[in-house]
Amino acid sequence: MLNILNDFKQVSDQYKCVFCDLWGCLHNGKESFQKSLDALLNFKKNGGIVILLTNSPRPSETVKKQIEHLGIAKFYFDEIVTSGDAAQLALFSGEFGKNIFHIGTKRDLSFFEIRPKLLSTPINVNLVDISKASSIVCTGLFNNLVEQPSDYDEIIFEGISRQLPFLCANPDIQVDFGHQRLWCAGAIAENYEKSGGTSLYFGKPHKPVYDLALKKLHEINPTVSKSEIICIGDGILTDILGGISYGLDTLFVTGGLSDQDTGTTNGELSPNEEKLTSFLQKANVIPTNSIGYLR
Repeated sequence: MLNILNDFKQVSDQYKCVFCDLWGCLHNGKESFQKSLDALLNFKKNGGIVILLTNSPRPSETVKKQIEHLGIAKFYFDEIVTSGDAAQLALFSGEFGKNIFHIGTKRDLSFFEIRPKLLSTPINVNLVDISKASSIVCTGLFNNLVEQPSDYDEIIFEGISRQLPFLCANPDIQVDFGHQRLWCAGAIAENYEKSGGTSLYFGKPHKPVYDLALKKLHEINPTVSKSEIICIGDGILTDILGGISYGLDTLFVTGGLSDQDTGTTNGELSPNEEKLTSFLQKANVIPTNSIGYLR
């Protein structure tokens, strides 16, 4: 049964913590959404804890600086946990060897910087050509403004022929940059798997990033239970599926990635019930609540 909200306040008093997605819920890569930020601020003023939970492949410190430029200041949230944080824990523990072939932009090189607080004894990694690599790490496309996942078929073929594991630092398939939809690392990882390779994920909807977010939450307030957390996001197969799989309530923001599929378009503030029902049935994922835009 659908439960469509007009305002987050309708359910916010049922929870002590929000795990909120960033891209698509609070900003579109070019500008932030003030009404969404205000909703989080009101939640915090009423004693709630806000943890931004993002599939960004970059470490949380880097993301914090990035979103400051979009007007998302520290007073809107308590902590940031990224897919990059969770993937770094695996990388620097040595699970993928020391010689890494990197797929992604130069902006994502912060992923390979060791942070003292991450692990007590992290290994050192080297970025090498794929012919010398022990594994592949993908933070995104080399240039997602012009490239498609199919542009990586040769790399995928070579990686699989050498039986290299593929660490995907961002499980998202696509993201909206302003009004342009761009491909993410998850699309390449998906093709790698379909071609017979092994892809490993650490961001939403997978467990490692939720474990890390829960750890950060309990450092703030160790008494908060899972039943007192709600996951907010616009990715039905990442944010919402991940929250459900982890045993958390969810709030699906229909006006993000699925705006066309849910009829949250042309100035509509709420989804079309018939389209939303059909979309959720096809995805086989039922959120606790849905809302057009976080507000």
